[in-house]
Amino acid sequence: MPYIVKGAQGERRDISDLKDKDLGYEYPQGMDLRPGSPLHNLIVDQVCARANASHSVLSSRFDSWNKMDEIMTAYTPVSEDEAAVQNQDSRKPISVIFPYTYAIKETLVTYGMTSMVQDPIFRYEGTGPEDTIGAMLMEKKIHMDCMKAKVPLALHTQIGDGIQYGFGISTPGWFERRGTLYSGRTEGKVSLLGRILGRRSEAQLVDHNALLYEGNKLENIDPYCALPDPSVSIHKVQDGDFFGWIHSTTRTSLLELEALDEDVFNARYTGFLKDSLRSVLTNESGRKSNTTGSAELDSDVQQHCDIVYMYVKLIPKEWDLGDSEYPEKWMFGVVADSLVIMAKPLGLNHGLYPVSVMAPDFDGYQMAPMSRLEMLYGLQHVVNWLFNSHIANVRKSINDLLVIDPWMINMNDLKDPGPGGIIRTRRPMWGKGIKEGIFQLNIQDITKNNINDTAVIVQWMNHIAGVDDSTMGTLRSGGPDRLTGQEFQGTRQSAVGRLMRMSKIMSLMGMQDIAYMFACHTQQLMSQSTYIKTTGDWEKTLRDQFGKVDNGHVKVDPLQMQVDFDIIARDGSMPGQQSVGSWLTLYKMLVENPDSARDFNMFNMFKHIATEMGAKNIEDFAKRGAEVTVAPDEDVMRQVEKGNLKAVT
Repeated sequence: MPYIVKGAQGERRDISDLKDKDLGYEYPQGMDLRPGSPLHNLIVDQVCARANASHSVLSSRFDSWNKMDEIMTAYTPVSEDEAAVQNQDSRKPISVIFPYTYAIKETLVTYGMTSMVQDPIFRYEGTGPEDTIGAMLMEKKIHMDCMKAKVPLALHTQIGDGIQYGFGISTPGWFERRGTLYSGRTEGKVSLLGRILGRRSEAQLVDHNALLYEGNKLENIDPYCALPDPSVSIHKVQDGDFFGWIHSTTRTSLLELEALDEDVFNARYTGFLKDSLRSVLTNESGRKSNTTGSAELDSDVQQHCDIVYMYVKLIPKEWDLGDSEYPEKWMFGVVADSLVIMAKPLGLNHGLYPVSVMAPDFDGYQMAPMSRLEMLYGLQHVVNWLFNSHIANVRKSINDLLVIDPWMINMNDLKDPGPGGIIRTRRPMWGKGIKEGIFQLNIQDITKNNINDTAVIVQWMNHIAGVDDSTMGTLRSGGPDRLTGQEFQGTRQSAVGRLMRMSKIMSLMGMQDIAYMFACHTQQLMSQSTYIKTTGDWEKTLRDQFGKVDNGHVKVDPLQMQVDFDIIARDGSMPGQQSVGSWLTLYKMLVENPDSARDFNMFNMFKHIATEMGAKNIEDFAKRGAEVTVAPDEDVMRQVEKGNLKAVT
């Protein structure tokens, strides 16, 4: 019988035959979420209705996104004519995609990563004096989480999605790393497979499932799989009534998730669904490549399934989820548009959807704004045509085209001339001349200016994208004079000003939300103490607070995270952007004038200059503690009279 039921709420699988199968699940809060129950069907209908509404709006952008994916590759599908050329001689060039839009994207992503992903990635400060130490510890703890969870990689993807598709989405979460814990010490070498070789000291097993580390993480959401509320702009996802996404996984991974996460249930019912576990939404036009990023294996080897995760702002009484008549935020998970595997109140202290969006070119109104690279698609298409037409013309005209009278010329000599290039005439033409027997056609390359035209269009692409040669890592090579330092600095600052705007918008829109949620998750979910490194700006303060530390580390307790904090936002600039020469001149003037230098913190100014020059670890060279200098009494009294020293009685 058909397994798809069509109705007003969209399309979903008929799973009524699962009602009589009881697998012994105990559902949260006493809810009846057996497949086919009224509450189960209500949740499926409501979640799928919202998913369909979002997908129907967002899918209108898929064709444009697919074109962007195509120009981000280095090749184009081969036509029949070019396939014949390649089969004849694989060395002959054929049509390619001139990867200039790719180069522009690399420049924009590089600037975004350099300006926003600094050390530390997220900065915090206490709102009051009593919160200062806690904010320092939180900053260190979250930075350590970012390194362990490889958060910069997720930020790289999110920034790239924002530049290519118009918006990039990530979801801040919390992870726990568990494993086997032993007490005692292990001696001997460890093999590449993790086995201990040689002698081992006595070690007592403590726990097979011990909590080794816990902390923040950041996961990306494919824009093709996003399901935002279409009634709000992309930068106001927190104001929407829902936000969801499609997560592609396998049935075995889903069962593993159920075993590890107490909030997941009903996964074993997927064993009774013999047909596909994919969502109807993923079968429609979307990313041409697989959403998981790799080709799917045969269903006999690996059964893929799609989960629609969705945060919904709902009234529990209207959903039969409670008696409250005021909105609450819940999280749901639905497999294959038909089976509920998760239903729980969101329960996060910050009260937000754990979602971060970066839309560097948003207009404040659209759910799916046009990206900066999409604006270049027309010019990129022209560049490809100019470049490939020139290649095709050169490929055609590189061989001589001859007009021959076969009655006068020996064709065998012409096709395969011998040493010296001798071509003989036929006997009847001996002694009569050969000028009328063969001549070469005059072939004119009408595409010889295509490359020059390409260079002009590339310059316009730079102007539109807000990049120039200096930001792309190249310098001007033409012109009557050499490139001067002032010219380089001026053109670079003009281009960087536009990039700063893009970077600052992404910082305000996305990075601040991630920083806030990371801090709130740490305060709410951190359950065990951990050690953090004390190097950096706060080392002296932390040493003064905690006294002696263990090998540069200090122990952090979850209670120390319970502070009020503010987030220090990035301004969109990156180290090395300011004029280091001006700062060096100013620093030299202050050093030579001690009276003026008393009003400035010379060490902080030196650190700023060193940072702009590319130094990463200037704190490692700072002196710890006060430096005592012994001077003669006459010199001390002279400095007291000048006001440089103060006498203490």
